[in-house]
Amino acid sequence: MERLCLDCGDAVKGRTDKKFCDDSCRNNYNNRIKSENGMVFNSINVILKKNRKLLSTFNPDGKVKVSKKKMLTAGFNFEYHTHTYQAKNGNKYVFCYEFGYLALSNEEFLLVKRAEKL
Repeated sequence: MERLCLDCGDAVKGRTDKKFCDDSCRNNYNNRIKSENGMVFNSINVILKKNRKLLSTFNPDGKVKVSKKKMLTAGFNFEYHTHTYQAKNGNKYVFCYEFGYLALSNEEFLLVKRAEKL
């Protein structure tokens, strides 16, 4: 049975476990796979960075109330965040890096900034 190169489709000669006809095809194949996977990470990072920037812009002093409409209008994406924090009182804070928010109602959020630990 003839084996074909995973990149260009040419016949592969040599060892039985060989997958590529040469180093160039191996590099092309691996670079293509990495770039496809990297695009997913890059698009998520763009969203997270934008969310963080909006939270820091709306909350320059550490704590402020903001309407959901204002956040959505600015382009905030509520589906993406870096982590959550459950307070002892049961409140669930959602964070994008060091900036976060707490839902006070369906239409209002309390924006907070995590205190830096030294």
